[in-house]
Amino acid sequence: MISRIFIACLFLGMYSTGSSLSCKWIVKHPGNTKSQFSLYNKIALDFLDMMITNTTKDAEIEHNVAFPNRLYRQTSKATAEDKLAFTVQILKELLALFEEDHSSASWEENTVENFLNIVDKQTEELRSCIGSHSNTTQKGQQLSFRREKYFKRLLNKILKKNGYSAEAWEKIRNITQAHLRQCEFLISLRTAH
Repeated sequence: MISRIFIACLFLGMYSTGSSLSCKWIVKHPGNTKSQFSLYNKIALDFLDMMITNTTKDAEIEHNVAFPNRLYRQTSKATAEDKLAFTVQILKELLALFEEDHSSASWEENTVENFLNIVDKQTEELRSCIGSHSNTTQKGQQLSFRREKYFKRLLNKILKKNGYSAEAWEKIRNITQAHLRQCEFLISLRTAH
């Protein structure tokens, strides 16, 4: 009987090592008020604050791409694994947006590179939290489809339609800040359970 319990505990321990439940990147450590993800997220937001593009109020662009609040609400009710997978995908989509021509934004290239490196680090660390045994649910796949569609609209209706202008990039920068804040919220929900 004891050997069965030992084997069960051993199996559970081996299983949880790759599990998001034991991921050190998203867990608050004793004495710290924030997880590693939260600390890196704050740094990414700080870099975005440094990247403000000088635009005039009159030159503000119009667009009809609403922020996907509903998508985030639906994801907040998803499984812990789907929340992590969704967050990883959001970060990857943001990285892809910033690979577009941002020369008209007049950002310091060093600041942009630092921002991208931080977001890439978050992406990789969160991806390692998901583990290879993770299977996304049907709900997770639906969320993924809607997310991809949203980011294509951002690219086409804000950046391309406005010729990658400084105003378009300022809009993307603001939207990116909102996404990073929402990702932080999802991760905090994930670790609260």
